[in-house]
Amino acid sequence: MYQILDGKKLRNKIIKEIETSETGKGKTLGVISVGNNKASQTYIKNKERSCEKTSIGFKRFNLLESASKKELLSLISELNNNNQISGFILQLPLPDKLKKFQNEFISAINPKKDADGFHPFNIGSVIASQKLEDVVMVPATSKGIIRLLDEYNVEYVSKRVVVVGRSNIVGKPIAIMMINRGATVTVCNSKTKNLSAITRHADILIVAVGKEKLITADMVKSGVVIVDVGMNRNINGKIVGDVDFDNVKEKASFITPVPGGVGPMTVVSLLENIIKTSNS
Repeated sequence: MYQILDGKKLRNKIIKEIETSETGKGKTLGVISVGNNKASQTYIKNKERSCEKTSIGFKRFNLLESASKKELLSLISELNNNNQISGFILQLPLPDKLKKFQNEFISAINPKKDADGFHPFNIGSVIASQKLEDVVMVPATSKGIIRLLDEYNVEYVSKRVVVVGRSNIVGKPIAIMMINRGATVTVCNSKTKNLSAITRHADILIVAVGKEKLITADMVKSGVVIVDVGMNRNINGKIVGDVDFDNVKEKASFITPVPGGVGPMTVVSLLENIIKTSNS
């Protein structure tokens, strides 16, 4: 019988701890939004609501869809030097004309204010550090995944972990974190041949691609731990992950729902990163 890895429940627990301890007092999360992507607006609203449940402030900075590279870099520089903003994120995806500069924008963010943990300095710190507490800003989604698995006492040492997706945002950071925790890790991508032959050997399968029902029941072994990071809308407009949840869950020991699994943990990890900042 499978057990749900309930990110929403754990998020609420952590938010209550933040609220009770008042560790977020005097901190403010900034969000840069470019354009009016509907999915992005939903994610931003979720972040704002989470801040409202704590003493962490929230400030949004909007740029038009037509904003130039220079305008966005100027705003990033402004927030780097704004002592009222503890840390901030650049909401992705960017409009098409700016996507090719994404790495440049992320690199322009002060690593100490990089609430998402995407800056090359922070990614490098994850590689070099065995303990996450030694990293200035841990990549939020990967940090949330680790926290969720730890909450349910999932073992990593000597386990075979397969990560499907090699993005700088999720795939690479979570693979590194799993290696640091003693797991044997395989990273797959869109060019991987015979993907199912690899995923069927996974003790822990982490999927972050953005393709509905990429992982089906025949691609996993019994007892597998499934972490679905995907976020897609099906033909009925329902939010679904990368895993065929209804069929795969019957073979899993643990599985994240979509929504309600990794998403809430990403948001609360952002708040924890903000708490670590010094506002200066």
